[in-house]
Amino acid sequence: MQVYVRPFPGPDRRWQVSSRGGTQPLWSKNGKEIFYRAENKMMVVDVSGNVDLTLSQPRQLFDQRYVFQNISLANYDVSPDGQQFVMVKDETGSGRLNVVLNWTEELKRLVPTR
Repeated sequence: MQVYVRPFPGPDRRWQVSSRGGTQPLWSKNGKEIFYRAENKMMVVDVSGNVDLTLSQPRQLFDQRYVFQNISLANYDVSPDGQQFVMVKDETGSGRLNVVLNWTEELKRLVPTR
């Protein structure tokens, strides 16, 4: 498995992003980076150019075991600035995930401002 990028629509041309295998690619919000997973490693490649892309060498961001649920679709997300990740970690005894929506409203109710 490797990660490639290609124009759409456009000519049948592609650029290889990963160098030693990769899955679950995800573009950064600014379109200047591609993140992907290579086994337990989170990798990033810088992207520049428009028609003719220039790709940096892949860089490892971190190496940590996280859950793989699907090798094609990313089961993680990246903050808009590309500095933080939300990932699923398999912990013994964990069987559910609690997501709290509108938590700022609850915080305001519990700790009123003066």
